[in-house]
Parts: sequence; structure tokens; C-alpha cells
Amino acid sequence: MGFELFVALLVVLAVVLMFNMMKIVPQGYEFTVERFGRYTKTIKPGLHFLIPFFDRVGRRMNMMEQVLDIPAQEVITRDNAQVSTDAVAFIQVMDAAAAAYEVHNLTRAISNLSMTNIRTVIGSLDLDEVLSNRDDINVRLLRVIDAATQPWGIKVTRVEIKDLEPPADITEAMARQMKAERLKRAEILTAEGEKQSAVLRAEGEKQSAILEAEGRKEAAYRDAEARERAAEAEAKATQMVSDAIAKGDVQAINYFVAQNYVKAFEKLAISPQQKTVIIPADMSALVGSIAGVGALAKEAFDNSAARRPTGSVPNA
Repeated sequence: MGFELFVALLVVLAVVLMFNMMKIVPQGYEFTVERFGRYTKTIKPGLHFLIPFFDRVGRRMNMMEQVLDIPAQEVITRDNAQVSTDAVAFIQVMDAAAAAYEVHNLTRAISNLSMTNIRTVIGSLDLDEVLSNRDDINVRLLRVIDAATQPWGIKVTRVEIKDLEPPADITEAMARQMKAERLKRAEILTAEGEKQSAVLRAEGEKQSAILEAEGRKEAAYRDAEARERAAEAEAKATQMVSDAIAKGDVQAINYFVAQNYVKAFEKLAISPQQKTVIIPADMSALVGSIAGVGALAKEAFDNSAARRPTGSVPNA
């Protein structure tokens, strides 16, 4: 009975020793090993065996990238404007031993370091620069915080400013400024549109005036040409009548008298002030004149026929 109890105790002791010796490290983690409280090595993911009662696991370090929220804080800019800001940092442990033993409370240390550098970076900028250059602020924070955490075995992969909230009065002033700026741009665009419209109208009027002047020039040229042709015809007719008179042909004189008589009577008939047209009682003079014109035309036709060569057929 005593021997069986001793064997059972040995089995239990062997099991306890086995569990103390075997250590399974999950993926994404690394464990530090301490011997009598002193760091000896870092074990990677997988199955490992330690010396019982001598070695033990010190710190279980998460080697995956982690997100660290930076608490909100009030920051004063270079132009004495107070803004409320918070941030988020992405960190990853690169050296498990340094992260475990070089700093106490790693996340709190990184959080306080980030808050301090946020105050430093934003405090060196004006409010307009803070609101418009968020990417530059992120880059500066990343560079400073990453350099400061390297002795701790930490790699800061990214730092982002989440919110920037100016005071209510500054926000209202910014809204008024934005509205004024938009109204200014609208007025500038309207003025530019009116300017372009005026220029186009002026160009159109200029082209219209040029075309109108060209038209008047062409019309004047045509009128002058028509008057020249009429004058030539009148001169030719006068020459013909003068030649006829020189030969003693009285019918030519009757032609001119009849022509002037008809024109005078026409003006009398179409005058807008004339309501009643009195026809002369003696119409024989007009008839005689017309007869003279007919005789003159017949004589001209006969002379033309006499000058035509024999055998030619007149056109119909």
C-alpha cells in the first residue's frame, strides 16, 4: 500500500515537472525567460522546454501591431488659440526583451510621450496651419515618437490626429470668414462674366458696324455706277437729239418736250398734297407730242434698216 502511494506521488510529480518544463508560445507572441529573476532569453512561437524550478516565463509580449488611443487634451497654438485634439498611434514590438525591461508600463509611456509631442508640434504652429496641415503634423509626430521609442524596442508605424476642435467663437468666426470669401469669389466671377459679356457685345457691334459700312460702301458704289450709266445714256440721247436737230429734224424737239411734259404731269399726279388733279382741256399738245415721239422712233427704225447690209434678216 505504501509503495503504491509512493508511485502515485512520483507520477504526480512527473506530471507537474512536465508541465513546468513545457511552454507553448502562441503565434504573434514572444515570451521572456528568467532564471532566478534574471533575463536569459526570449522564446519564439512554438513548443519549448525549460529547466524546472530554475527557469520561468517572465513577460508575455504581444508582437502584433497594436492600436493605442491617445487621450484628448487642450492645446494652445502659437497664436494663442486653444484647440482640443486627440490622436491614435499604431505601434509594434520589435524587441520583446527591451519592451519588457527597458520601460515600465509601456502603453502608458507611449501615450504620455505622444501627448507631450502633440502639444509641442501644435504649439509651434498657428491655428490656420494646424487646421490645414494635418498631414504634416502626423509626419512630424511619427518621426519624433518613433525616434523616442526605439530604445524600448518599439516601432511606431503611424500616428494620426483624429479630431481638432477649435473653440466655438473661433469656429463661428471661421464660418463668417468662409462665407465672406465665397461671396467675394461669387462677385469676382460675376464681374468677370459681365466683363466677358461686354467684350463680346462690343466685338459684335464692331463687326456689325464693319459689315454695315461695307454694305453702305457697296451700295454707294452701285448707286454711283447706276448714275454714271444713266448719265451716259442721257448724254447719248441728248447727242442723238442734237444731231437730229442739226439736220433739221423737228421731231427730236417734240420728243424732249413730250418727255418733260409727261414727267411734270406725273409729279403733279403723285404729289401727296394733291387731292384733285386737273387735266388740261387742251390735250392735243400732249397727243401731238406723243405722235412726234412715234414719228421719231419710226424714222430711227427706218434709218437703222437702211444701214443694215442687204440679205440680213432682222431679229424677231
